[in-house]
Amino acid sequence: MALTREEREQFLAEPRVAALSVASGEEGRGPLSVPIWYAYEPGGDARILTGRTSRKAELISAAGRFTLLVDRLEPTIRYVSVEGPVVDTRPATRADLEQMSARYLPAEKVAGYVDFAWENHGEQVVITLRPERWVASDLGQV
Repeated sequence: MALTREEREQFLAEPRVAALSVASGEEGRGPLSVPIWYAYEPGGDARILTGRTSRKAELISAAGRFTLLVDRLEPTIRYVSVEGPVVDTRPATRADLEQMSARYLPAEKVAGYVDFAWENHGEQVVITLRPERWVASDLGQV
């Protein structure tokens, strides 16, 4: 069963790990698909953080767009996929990392993770996707 706009946006706004897919740009090779943390508020754009020189960042820059897919199995099988163009790329700040980490980690773990990541993960960028195409469904309790 298709989801309404409000249902799909609310589902995407929940703190789920997304599968990010982006064209590899290589003949005979499928897209790069990897798990990633993201941020989204209904009606807005989706944001990810990744290494400035990571393969993800390079492929997203070359393709100019990417896809995020989130799903769940309980209480019903539901998924939302959103694809669209990159509308902004900028250097990540420590505050960006803190906000993203707080979305996924228990409050008492955020500071330690941010300290570790800021020191060890290298330069990060925030990449913003403007939702353009949605595929969303609730398959019920199969």
